[in-house]
Amino acid sequence: MTDMAAATARLHALVAAAPTRQLAEAFAAAGHELALVGGPVRDALLDRPVTDLDFASSATPEEILAIVEPLADATWDVGREFGTIAARIGDEQVEITTYRADTYDGVSRKPQVAFGDTLEGDLVRRDFTVNAMALRLTPLRAEHESAQTVTDASPQLVDVGGGIEHLLSGVLDTPQAAEQSFDDDPLRMMRAARFSAQLGFEVAPRVVTAMTELAERIRDISAERVRDELTKLLLTSGPVAGIRLLTDTGILDRVLPEVPALRLEADEHAHHKDVYEHSLTVLQQGIDLERSRNPDAAPDLVSRLAGLLHDIGKPATRRIEGRTVTFHQHDLVGARLAKKRLKELRFDNDTVKSVARLVELHLRFYGYGEQAWTDSAVRRYVRDAGPLLERLHILTRSDVTTRNRRKAERLDFAYDDLEQRIAELREQEEMDAVRPDLDGEQIMAILGIAPGRAVGEAYRMLLEHRLEHGPAEPAEAERVLREWWAARG
Repeated sequence: MTDMAAATARLHALVAAAPTRQLAEAFAAAGHELALVGGPVRDALLDRPVTDLDFASSATPEEILAIVEPLADATWDVGREFGTIAARIGDEQVEITTYRADTYDGVSRKPQVAFGDTLEGDLVRRDFTVNAMALRLTPLRAEHESAQTVTDASPQLVDVGGGIEHLLSGVLDTPQAAEQSFDDDPLRMMRAARFSAQLGFEVAPRVVTAMTELAERIRDISAERVRDELTKLLLTSGPVAGIRLLTDTGILDRVLPEVPALRLEADEHAHHKDVYEHSLTVLQQGIDLERSRNPDAAPDLVSRLAGLLHDIGKPATRRIEGRTVTFHQHDLVGARLAKKRLKELRFDNDTVKSVARLVELHLRFYGYGEQAWTDSAVRRYVRDAGPLLERLHILTRSDVTTRNRRKAERLDFAYDDLEQRIAELREQEEMDAVRPDLDGEQIMAILGIAPGRAVGEAYRMLLEHRLEHGPAEPAEAERVLREWWAARG
């Protein structure tokens, strides 16, 4: 942000638009303070899209509900015990929270909720100064003598910790002592990594120091909250800076230790890539490929987790053979490690299975060597990837981080050729639904057998035949089946 005049104009436009103006008038008329707080103020100043409207008020949850219901199409409790009421007003969804003055006992993972008296007191307990700014939309309660409107009133910017200065300088800092802030809620340490990546800000040295000293406190946070914050970080446009910060402060050792473990010690004679740096490069290259291949798609968590974790099997499989380092079967070991870690972080089953499968498959392209791919090999590649094929394309391409330009171009050309072969075979065959040329009922009728193990064996044999030779006419498929059955005895 460099143009304060433009930033001020954006704030005034935000205040003048519905439903902010409607809410300001309604709360002023009811004799309560209302302020637009946190993210929307920050994003408007930075000229970022404002996606959520969050407000703070002197009103209690019950009073908020009474004020908002006449304006809203719908209202609901986000958490009345935490002081938050949500509403839909026209096309906008808003959340309004009673001023808070929470306290923490240093043991519990959740705050002891207490309502506060002032906007300033509410802001100072927030995580970072850039999120601790507000636009006061109504006069202070002490100034209320009668119902008032604020249609023409100028909003007052309230900045308790130097948020404007930090926005201008691109610094992430805390409104109070960083140790106190993180001791109150250790998850804020991971939020520091996320916001630094999301906003492109440098983290203040005192914040980094506090994160390092209090890294062990992240274990006090539930796996679900850690998972959600890690997800938000990975879904930013450039999560690498945040991952580095979590690694350097020791927090990732407590959250996702397989990634810091990739910083393998270089052997005196056996040279190898820096696997940690390689993995971060793969992660970012995969994000870039996501955008270029499908610009309108939402960020893909599965692809990003797979990029970050694809080589986590290397430390366990590292062997020095002569002057070289090998990592035999690190794909299989890595898949098991990824599944275990993601389950511990309470990721859903589909995400766990998909990421583990991509880690397992990420070397499959190289397994075919440099000779021309046969139709059979192409079919098997597509069959093995299944619905993960596009993600496997991205992971395999992003896994090329060599500085040898000729080698990189050769690999890129080879994968272009593979994708072209897949497209050509898809036009000729129904590759996305490869099945044997005979189904179970037909197998039983031809062989005169009842359901059982033999039917499954015949089905798998015919599937292999289809993958190897392509689709066959019914008569040819029956011939193959009968020959197999006769040879089976």
